[in-house]
Amino acid sequence: MKKQLLLIATLVVAMSCKTEQTKKETTSNMVENPLLVKSSLPYGAPDFTKIKNEHFMPAILKGMEVQNEEIAKIIANTEAPTFENTIIAFEESSKTLDNVEAVFYALAGAHTNDTIKDNQKELAPKFSKHNDEILLNTKLFEKIKAVHDNLDNLELDAESKHLVKEQYKKFVKAGANLSEEKKNELKEINAELASLSNDFGKKLLDASKKGGLTVTDKEQLKGLSEETIKGLEKDGKYEIQLINTTQQPLLQTLENREVRKELFEKSIHRTDAGEYDTSDLVKKMASLRAKKAQILGFDNFASWSLQGTMASTPDKVFEMFNGLIPGSLEKVAAETKEIQAEINKEGNDFTLAPYDWNHFAEKVRKSKYNLNEDEVKPYFELTNVLEKGVFYAATKLYGITFKKRTDIPTYHPDVVVYEIFEEDGSKLGLFYGDFFARDSKRGGAWMSAFVKQSKLRGQKPVIYNVCNYPKPAEGEPALISFDNVETTFHEFGHALHGLFGNQKYASISGTSTARDFVEFPSQFNENWATHPEVLNNYALHYKTGEVIPDALLQKIKDAGTFNQGYSIIENLASSNLDMQWHTISADTTIDDVAKFEEEALAKMKLKIDEVPPRYRSTYFAHIFSGGYGAGYYSYLWTEMLSHDAYDWFKNNGLLTRENGQKFREQILSKGNTMDYAEMYRVFAGRDPQAEPMLKARGLQ
Repeated sequence: MKKQLLLIATLVVAMSCKTEQTKKETTSNMVENPLLVKSSLPYGAPDFTKIKNEHFMPAILKGMEVQNEEIAKIIANTEAPTFENTIIAFEESSKTLDNVEAVFYALAGAHTNDTIKDNQKELAPKFSKHNDEILLNTKLFEKIKAVHDNLDNLELDAESKHLVKEQYKKFVKAGANLSEEKKNELKEINAELASLSNDFGKKLLDASKKGGLTVTDKEQLKGLSEETIKGLEKDGKYEIQLINTTQQPLLQTLENREVRKELFEKSIHRTDAGEYDTSDLVKKMASLRAKKAQILGFDNFASWSLQGTMASTPDKVFEMFNGLIPGSLEKVAAETKEIQAEINKEGNDFTLAPYDWNHFAEKVRKSKYNLNEDEVKPYFELTNVLEKGVFYAATKLYGITFKKRTDIPTYHPDVVVYEIFEEDGSKLGLFYGDFFARDSKRGGAWMSAFVKQSKLRGQKPVIYNVCNYPKPAEGEPALISFDNVETTFHEFGHALHGLFGNQKYASISGTSTARDFVEFPSQFNENWATHPEVLNNYALHYKTGEVIPDALLQKIKDAGTFNQGYSIIENLASSNLDMQWHTISADTTIDDVAKFEEEALAKMKLKIDEVPPRYRSTYFAHIFSGGYGAGYYSYLWTEMLSHDAYDWFKNNGLLTRENGQKFREQILSKGNTMDYAEMYRVFAGRDPQAEPMLKARGLQ
């Protein structure tokens, strides 16, 4: 017996030591993992000299664990639910996870590798499960609902009240009111959707990077500049990688029609057959989303998804489409005739094909407006565009100033960093710019944050922009197209929205707004690219420093409505595909993606052979891996807002500090703290109107 007692005592001591050792190891791992400790860099910016691939998975799992522990405390609290012990506690429960996710997904998009890709695949169902266990937690929802139902009796400021409403709506939208049986069914669907979405993104990235066109004979690249050809050269061949959109930039200048056709075919068929085929993923996701909506009590996914947006219902979205399509069809028909006439004029006997459009449209532009893209590019050197254009306009409007920082580590040598200061010299935040395409970066352009603004967390914003401009050969200047100039202004519009956030709570700060509002500040900011004072400040010839000539500037303006029929139709076609996929019912069976797509376009009179959708379904990353399902229409919706807002600026003196301050205070700094329609009315004094957009597009 004594031996047994001695053995038991020994085991207890050993287990105690082991437990203590585990605690020490866990604490040690947290201290050693740079993602789990506060960065010592300015603004809490991530220290990329310390962050390694192996840090991500344990840090993310730890973030989930910490959040679960904090939520368990909320539920276990025996006191009556209050704003502080429930709403604030829930808001702050995700702080660790937010910080880790921000860095992980930044690199997953802008500088990925096999380890990060594997982590993404493994984490997709884990994140889905984690979110469902929170948003479908009955006991947690009961606490939040208790505070929400007592909101009128609480002495809270307007932002805090809005936070309560947003948290409550988030839980209800996710299915918190469902039965346990329905919740379990929903969890299974969410987990599968997360995995499918991740698979879609991975296949598309591989298809775009590996499925491009390889040219062996330099003569076939006739029309491209020597600098461009030099940038394509690799191991004695010339590799043209694909960008996200159907049309590819080089189709504009490639003279060899067969090469143009081959490049276009590579693009439009990149993911509809073979190794990178995403067709089955598209069908499964569309079906599962419809089933999810049915469980949540909605006719289709779009009806469920549009809750809390400005549009609010699919009918409102289709109403917008129907208002734009007739004028757009007329304009694109006229453009088609012009381009076919140009083809005929050169003695060609072929009919305009989609891979001819950009090439001959550029020739029409040259003959009609005497505007040559190669004549314009020398005036758009990237650093000048950024510092003397984008930053200059922001200083004029908002009083902020910029200082380049070379002492802050970045995740790639191409990335540049600037510190931003308020007009009074106080610190505002950091801005990272990552502008050049590379194999480790997904396509497109976007903005996000390493650190979100939050007064409660004591955080100033650390914002980044990512683009995919062709990188020049070593020692050559980065000359960009005017389209890319506008993209630079666009993405910094998002950055301003994030930088000017002035909220207590991170979850409703800055760009944490509805999809059909978040693109408003970015599209609005594009307008300053052609403002004479701004343009004359940044459009400097990279060799001579000469300001862009007035005659050339006038050509750019005159050509502003050129090709707008094509531009809006390709956008409408993709926006329509998105809505058609997401307005199917749960009992709809789709066997053939291409057939569904063709019928969806024909239904809205948008099936035009010469003008393919900007994105076909099988490579529509926005809606199948980018969180924009039933939301791509928002680009057109917010374009209407942006043109209307710029019209207000025109009527009130344009580029002035007073106007900028008003826009900052009433739009850019508001985050998600009030109804968006009301927010716009406070700024403009009325509801937005479509006429300025129609005029800008040349449709009226």
